[in-house]
Amino acid sequence: MSESPLKKQKTMSTIMNSWVSYDEESHFPIQNLPYGVFAAKGAETDHIGVAIGNQVLDLHWAAGAGLLKGKHIGDGKVFQQTVLNDFMALGKAAWSETRALLTDLFKEGGNAALKDHTELSSGLLNQSDVEMRLPARIGDYTDFYSSRYHATNLGTMFRGPDNALQPNWTWIPIGYHGRASSVVVSGTDIRRPNGQLRPDVTKDPVYDTCKLMDIELEVGFFVGPGNELGTPITMENAHEHIFGMTICNDWSARDIQKWEYIPLGPFGGKNLGTSISPWIVTMEALEDFRIVNQKQEPPCLPYLNEVVDKDLTCYDINLEVTLQSDKMDEPMTISNSNTKYLYWNFKQQLVQHSVTGCNMRPGDFLASGTISGPTNKEYGSMIEICWKGTKPLDLPDNTQRKFLKDHDTVNMTGFAQGKGYRVGFGDCKGKIIPANPNPYKK
Repeated sequence: MSESPLKKQKTMSTIMNSWVSYDEESHFPIQNLPYGVFAAKGAETDHIGVAIGNQVLDLHWAAGAGLLKGKHIGDGKVFQQTVLNDFMALGKAAWSETRALLTDLFKEGGNAALKDHTELSSGLLNQSDVEMRLPARIGDYTDFYSSRYHATNLGTMFRGPDNALQPNWTWIPIGYHGRASSVVVSGTDIRRPNGQLRPDVTKDPVYDTCKLMDIELEVGFFVGPGNELGTPITMENAHEHIFGMTICNDWSARDIQKWEYIPLGPFGGKNLGTSISPWIVTMEALEDFRIVNQKQEPPCLPYLNEVVDKDLTCYDINLEVTLQSDKMDEPMTISNSNTKYLYWNFKQQLVQHSVTGCNMRPGDFLASGTISGPTNKEYGSMIEICWKGTKPLDLPDNTQRKFLKDHDTVNMTGFAQGKGYRVGFGDCKGKIIPANPNPYKK
């Protein structure tokens, strides 16, 4: 019996070495090669780059040097744009071709056309010397609600354990349309919002500052080629439309959200800011880490069923959340979760989004919703970790947290563990800064 393509790929990626130096805990080994957009010091325009070790290869430069040419990417001018949308639109054949070219540039003994590795020095920059930008022009942003543990926890808090999940939850990937304009790259401060809330249900609502500022540990994916209006994406071809993944923190003003969300769902409590990690890890880089999805019961309707590789639809990616106050010397880990706790997978989310014929476009961003596991240490939001404020966190600075305070910094990160290497996402970091003054407060 011949060796399966999946097993063969795992063997090849495990033994591959690069001439670039990095340790086994680096998020960006040769097995990863994620894409991002950066601004170099003194540069007038943003450039597309790929990360390896603690460096970034300027693909604008590489294309100009003739190192990125091929049947599906042409002369490589697609890499001389300031965002990744055009490259995303080219599809899987172009993505694979580019990955092969980049791998050949960085692997030991690769690219016979180069005399030595110093020829790449003009295009390699230290990541510490560049500023990361949003990797794509995000036309639309949609947030899902795809972790059963998270949905059950929140439902239990607000409706009791007998009615924790709404009747539609196990039948359909639930989502809402977010606000693309407030999606920001890691490192961007998040301002505590003001808004309408009702802290006392016996009194009228008030305009005030959010008191229950929260996080949501998520991953998200970017859409590659789109679909025509009226022509849904199917489970058979959904993989052709998913370019790659990032870590995502969908910041939440819980008190604003609680008052506004009935009957149409999240609005102002969720559009104050959504942070994403700057490097997009391709689905090809994550191929080795596909695992069996959670069993879906009742069985989903046929249009949401897997047809190809039906038992390999989820991913084994370790996730971590840290919290650091302005008085702490080091961050404190408050959650360790995993993408395997998603009940609805990425293909199903994308298919549900387009089932009515909604036309997706290159650069659209879809987030998973909060990813929580079965134990308190795996919960992906403060409202769960502190269980609606009844179990506060003790911090090393001798303070407690039920929700976030001003000047708290939250960092989310994740990686898939291979044999002797990691495929990681880098940081998704944000700091809460004080709200604008309330002009209506007497």
